[in-house]
Amino acid sequence: MALIGFLVFGLVVGAVARLIKPGKQNLSLLMTLVLGVVGSLIGGIIASALGTGSITELNVLGAIIAIVAAVLLIGVAEGMSGKNRSHA
Repeated sequence: MALIGFLVFGLVVGAVARLIKPGKQNLSLLMTLVLGVVGSLIGGIIASALGTGSITELNVLGAIIAIVAAVLLIGVAEGMSGKNRSHA
């Protein structure tokens, strides 16, 4: 059950990150989920390292860091996909 909660939170983080990031992102729902989950992992690890709780706990600092990480990851994904398209 915790895994399902983590995936749902990752999807929410990815969706919020896409709303925050300016411009249109050409990402699928699956890519949004993946980037949101990775952002959530990064946020959880950093928040845990700062002593705000466990990586599996939902806390405000972890959520904020997760969203920021996901926004950055979306930018990286867009940059990588843009480079791939220009060489095709």
